[in-house]
Amino acid sequence: MIAIKHIFCPTDLSDESDAALSYAISLARTYESKLSIYHCGAASTPVGETAREKFEEWNEASIRKWTGFSNGLPADYESMLVRGDPVETINKAAAGWRADLIVMRSRHHRPQAAALLGSTAEAVCRTAPCPVLITHPNKHEWVGMSRCEIDLRKILVACDFSTDSELALQLALSFAQEYQAELHLLHVLPVTLSLVVPHETKMRKKDFLHIARLLRQAVPDKLYLWCKVAYAVKNGQPYREILSYAEENEIDLICMGVHGTGIAGPALFGSNTDRVLRQAPCPVLIARPLKPMTFENGKNS
Repeated sequence: MIAIKHIFCPTDLSDESDAALSYAISLARTYESKLSIYHCGAASTPVGETAREKFEEWNEASIRKWTGFSNGLPADYESMLVRGDPVETINKAAAGWRADLIVMRSRHHRPQAAALLGSTAEAVCRTAPCPVLITHPNKHEWVGMSRCEIDLRKILVACDFSTDSELALQLALSFAQEYQAELHLLHVLPVTLSLVVPHETKMRKKDFLHIARLLRQAVPDKLYLWCKVAYAVKNGQPYREILSYAEENEIDLICMGVHGTGIAGPALFGSNTDRVLRQAPCPVLIARPLKPMTFENGKNS
């Protein structure tokens, strides 16, 4: 099982951003992780003792809001207040602090704008030094909004058999084991062959059967002892099939890789990732390999 020892939660101090903290706290409890809360102000914003004290007060009030005012603060948590470019400073800080997971809130954009560059959360996903969990306002939630209870029942993994897709699967397996959730594996075949011509239809059926076998082989046998597993092979635009499957099956969490081309077709990522992030009916976990800071980029490894 993947270890999540350090969870990093950036905030812009808004109510929307604050809601991501409930996920970070809940996951930190489950994995007994260190929790770091991080705020990056504009370059012109002063970062003095008064600002730091106000930030600490905000942290304590927010944590108690999600955990209950009778509970104390987490034993292993810290906060940092800096200024600069949010995306750059968030990723540098996460790398320097050796974060295993970044948890952020994203503001949803209009579907027609999905191909355009988007929010800070989406930009962080492109260059983060570790996996990123993105939550959305006004969408399906699986963390309680009062006491941080977790009700994670169904996890979808978008598989293209690349290295990063494998990492997404390993993260999903870890979450499924911790929360006894159903695991759904989906692969999308590209639209390259017409299903009207008989011989092409036969070829495509072989593709479906081959991919279905690979999906089954990707899951350890012991998983079936305690977890329900479902497989699906679709044909079409990756992001559309992922979103449709998530909607139809009431998925709680979508897990995706970032880079790489699968053995059966083009990668699921790039613009597809942006579209899934912006239009998903639930939180999305973007799997990225861990990349802590090194001497070469300005930090001790």
